[in-house]
Amino acid sequence: MLAVLCASLLLVAMDATILNVALPSLIDDLQVGPLEQLWIIDIYGLVLGGLLITTGALGDRVGRKLLFISGFLLFGLASVVAATAGSAAQLIGGRVLLGIGGAMVMPSTLSLIRNIFTDARERTMAIGIWAAVAGVGATVGPIVGGFLVEHFGWASAFWLNVPVVLVTVVVGLWVLPEYRAPQAGRLDWFAAVLSVTGIVCLAWGIKHLAKGEATGVDWAVLVLGVVALAWFTRRQLNATDPLLDVRLFGNGAFTAAALATLLAMMAIGAAMFLISLWLQYVHGYSPSQAGIRILPAALTLLTASLLTPMLMEKLGVRAVLGMGLGAVSLGFLLLAVSPEPTSYPVVALVLVSFGLGDGMAITAAAAVLVGAVPADRAGQAGAVEETNYEVGVGFGVALLGSLHARIFTEHMTDLSVPPDRLDQARGSIGGAAEVAADLPEPARTQLAQASTHAFDAALTTTSYISAVVVAIVTIVTIRLVPKGFRVTGGH
Repeated sequence: MLAVLCASLLLVAMDATILNVALPSLIDDLQVGPLEQLWIIDIYGLVLGGLLITTGALGDRVGRKLLFISGFLLFGLASVVAATAGSAAQLIGGRVLLGIGGAMVMPSTLSLIRNIFTDARERTMAIGIWAAVAGVGATVGPIVGGFLVEHFGWASAFWLNVPVVLVTVVVGLWVLPEYRAPQAGRLDWFAAVLSVTGIVCLAWGIKHLAKGEATGVDWAVLVLGVVALAWFTRRQLNATDPLLDVRLFGNGAFTAAALATLLAMMAIGAAMFLISLWLQYVHGYSPSQAGIRILPAALTLLTASLLTPMLMEKLGVRAVLGMGLGAVSLGFLLLAVSPEPTSYPVVALVLVSFGLGDGMAITAAAAVLVGAVPADRAGQAGAVEETNYEVGVGFGVALLGSLHARIFTEHMTDLSVPPDRLDQARGSIGGAAEVAADLPEPARTQLAQASTHAFDAALTTTSYISAVVVAIVTIVTIRLVPKGFRVTGGH
């Protein structure tokens, strides 16, 4: 049963980052601009994150196995839509459908683990394996994507999903138990709309503010998101059977776990995006070569996730969460202080630090969240964990990716390029590479050197900001978790 759940989780997690190394091929094939690039990468995580609260509650009511199987079938169908895309619009649409299917799958995996493993020690170990698969999926996405893109084209990154979906659905129908909450009432569809609207609008507004291109419409969308989430919270406080029991956040350990997941995934989502671009555009590696060079993060994350249950027993949740987030902050700091041009050995050490931190933080956080709720509300715990996981990846790319792009543009000055291609050259390192390919020497070399320097300078500034933010959240997280707090199985 755990193998079936983890197989589905692996695909859903991989799809959050699998296109990072495919981006140069997509740019060439579909002629996408800088903003479309960001949407192709992070619309999946934002849609998925926006729907998780609703699908978590829906699974409690209609059955977690039914939701899991239905969602994975939709995931397979959406993969075909994305794989056959002939335009950026169709690809973005396919990624939206993938996000909907993933939203049906992910909370079901964690909530079914809560039902299948009733012993607290066994459940913590199962969650450690679950977290290892989730984290490794996000980090091996670029590796698998790199191999497939280089040998079979970017569409193969989606065709990969189809046979895995078919096999997993057949086996899942056979081995998985069905579970639904016995006392669950009707789904509050208005609250569901509020939650989706709030998360997606909030993400939209933050993305455009970070990009520095916010208009009056973008500000209105941001305000709408804040209002919708505030309305959703008030409605849940007054509901007898809420989609999400927001009172759970009154528990310091629960809030700390949710915050740790969000920050850890923001870090690794943005890091995988930026480092993948750095490896390909600055160093000229092929997609598969770039993917292999991200492997230190995957291996370290796998090891850390499997060792975290033992560390929590010996040191407690507070220490493990603090060490995990501290390692993430240290990784950003190392990237920030490394001299230009940044070398791969430094990046490899940074990836190890990210893998170590994410493995510890995500595993400990998931164990706390699942152990804090009774079995009939496991879908809610799964939704909180997965919302922070997926929205974290999307926000990481949206916020840090947009911030990096803005700083990159500011450094791209005094360029010897045709006026009609200036915006393209200053928009992203991918756009600069395209323009440079059409220029004669020495203008080609000058533009390549300017874009490399701008990318490194933007990476340094972005890393400093990230290191400080994660360090602050680490301190807050440690203070929220009671001293001596242990995962005992909750209710």
